[in-house]
Amino acid sequence: MAKKDLILTCAIARSTSILGDKWSLLILRDMLFHHKTRFKEFIDSKEKIATNILTNRIKSLIDAGLIKLLDPKSTKKNRQYVATEKGISTLPIIIELYLFSIKDINESVLSDKQLNIKKEILDNRDYFISSKRIKYLAFKESLLNKVRDTISC
Repeated sequence: MAKKDLILTCAIARSTSILGDKWSLLILRDMLFHHKTRFKEFIDSKEKIATNILTNRIKSLIDAGLIKLLDPKSTKKNRQYVATEKGISTLPIIIELYLFSIKDINESVLSDKQLNIKKEILDNRDYFISSKRIKYLAFKESLLNKVRDTISC
């Protein structure tokens, strides 16, 4: 058995091999929280990911089954990506990372929207995760319906 195979038998090592870089988690954050679906939308995020890194991360997230191309027949310019059920299941991980760091960020640098999110998560983490999941699934369904409508025309 190869050394890599031994490492991947550990659940934590396996998870970090898939989600261990910041860009993968930030792409999933942008999808699940901000409903971003297009390459350009990810490029425009405040963290300013480089195009080559974004291309590689999207490919690795697809290969890991965390996201998928909404319409594989779409042109490169019109490609949209959505989180799969496995990708959506990262919501609690993203929230835990948020909670790990939010206490160290001075509230004076947070916008009203960020303060509201902080309050919502701290007041009822489970409800926040559940509501984000429901909102994302509704958003994803509306995208799928648009694709179906376009194909049937």
